[in-house]
Amino acid sequence: MSRATVLACLVTSSVLALTVAAASPAQAAGVDYVALGDSYSSGVGAPGQSGSCLRSNYSYAAQWAAKNGPATFQFLACSGAVTDDVLKTQVPAMASGADLVSITIGGNDAGFAPTVITCLTSSDATCTAKVNAGKAYVANTLPGKLDATYNAIRAKAPGAKVVVLSYPNIFDTSASICEMNTTKRKALNSGAQVLDDMIKARAAAAGFTYADVRDNFAGHGVCASKPYLNGLTIIPPQNSYHPNTNGYTLGYLPALTSAVS
Repeated sequence: MSRATVLACLVTSSVLALTVAAASPAQAAGVDYVALGDSYSSGVGAPGQSGSCLRSNYSYAAQWAAKNGPATFQFLACSGAVTDDVLKTQVPAMASGADLVSITIGGNDAGFAPTVITCLTSSDATCTAKVNAGKAYVANTLPGKLDATYNAIRAKAPGAKVVVLSYPNIFDTSASICEMNTTKRKALNSGAQVLDDMIKARAAAAGFTYADVRDNFAGHGVCASKPYLNGLTIIPPQNSYHPNTNGYTLGYLPALTSAVS
């Protein structure tokens, strides 16, 4: 979600194998799939990022496309994107008639990167105040921006199934050793909860499918023994506080797959 400042049934019968393949939603329906959104959709944090949008084949969107073989796949998600970017750049680039659209958006609007930087470099009180400012933005300004974004997606792809994915709680708050203390970790997680709750509400109002990844990431936050997210990284800095390969493969991909099924 950052702007590059801070912040991865064994089938034994051939008849059964054919049945499973035929049941693949993308192959069966000839799905035209479009992946919109920010860095949590483009794959920042995973290997192989390329281009100005830092897209990775380890993103959940690219992995889903590789596994399901959609008729077409437009990978439009871009690191640093806010709702205005989706409206002005990504939606206009969508081919008309998409069958499936996925998106993560809203984190940058709410000030994800500046908030994390503040919490890394300032006091508990300053961190909490910054998080609270983000919560106020989510309550008062973000709903209208999400509604406009979702309405534009629906207008461009009126028949599509649209899956809006949540953000995970970033930190494991039980770890005794971490780059941020427990107070800051809890504050940032509470901000993510408020953001996800608003995204869920506006997605429901738009008639979209909401896919919550938080349970998949539970116990795997930054500073956990088996984290699904990167902590603070220096090279490259944009990977900080983004999913690693496991985060995309074991956190996001199952959520999208379940929502599409």
